[in-house]
Amino acid sequence: MEQRFIFSNAQPKEDAYHTKWQAPSNIALVKYWGKTSPQLPKNASLSFTLSDAHTQTEVDFTPLEFPTKKVSFSILFAGKEMPSFRPKIAAFFDQIIVYQPFLLHYNVEIRSQNTFPHSSGIASSASSMAALAACLVDFESYLSPMDHKLKLEKISFLARLGSGSACRSVQGPMMAWGIHASVADSSDLISTTVNDIHPIFTTYCDTILLVDKGQKQVSSTLGHKLMHNHPYAAQRFVQANEQLAALLPVLKSGNLEDFIPIVEKEALDLHAMMMTSNPYFILMQPNTLHIINSIWKFRAETKIPLCFTLDAGANVHLLYPNDVAGSVKAFIASDLLQFCQNRQCVHDVVGTGIKKC
Repeated sequence: MEQRFIFSNAQPKEDAYHTKWQAPSNIALVKYWGKTSPQLPKNASLSFTLSDAHTQTEVDFTPLEFPTKKVSFSILFAGKEMPSFRPKIAAFFDQIIVYQPFLLHYNVEIRSQNTFPHSSGIASSASSMAALAACLVDFESYLSPMDHKLKLEKISFLARLGSGSACRSVQGPMMAWGIHASVADSSDLISTTVNDIHPIFTTYCDTILLVDKGQKQVSSTLGHKLMHNHPYAAQRFVQANEQLAALLPVLKSGNLEDFIPIVEKEALDLHAMMMTSNPYFILMQPNTLHIINSIWKFRAETKIPLCFTLDAGANVHLLYPNDVAGSVKAFIASDLLQFCQNRQCVHDVVGTGIKKC
């Protein structure tokens, strides 16, 4: 990766600056589970960028009389102070300050909110870190102009340091992250757009069934660490890269019969790693399994190409083409909402990434 965009020559100015961006969540079709420092994946991953499930973040940069040794910042989430968010944001600033040293000359006021429930199984860390990175790079480009391509690359680079999967939320509709022989310009440092996909996937739908909206018993951060000594880790990393290679021609052809088993197997492979780690854990809930079995039965009976995937949690992502959305939503209402907390779900479609508000 060239150094020309990573390290900044931007010089602080005396005036304040305000910026506001939104960034979507994303849902991985091929999962990344296991990483090395600093936020480098042990295998390549591939994801749909979402649209409506997004984080909106605005930041005010106010000049300080004297620079600080650590970034001075405040954080409001949904209008409330969130002390529990501070350690993660502080760690993020510690990671990126070498790439944006001008931040030491400013007080950074962050206000953020989601369009979906926090800790709902929708990747809020991905959307929130992508939105914050977009604000930071937008400010940097105000101080020292950079072209659009470099701006997107740096947003992806910084977002990754806050949350690995956040780099995949910067663009869309389909993003790869991690070096892979079958993906042009692939990188462990930033995400790459996968352009050669069938039109059916540019309008694909994702309905997230909120089985469990509580805090996960095991965080994704800990789950990644448990892969270091996992007995099946090495084979899993090979398997994920092989399944990504197998999925790419399917995405090009639009063959849903081949798309479905790869995506569903990837979801189950991810959870198999959790169930066989030391210590072992299970994030799926009984209702997760009820939903999966209902999907299999529905697909067998109707031949409608509905499939599922899972993130590191109990909630279920239903993936289906837009032309069957009516039938699928009717099935959700009649058969699946009973397995969701408060009968809640989030309907979404693939999107194109970050947007300035």
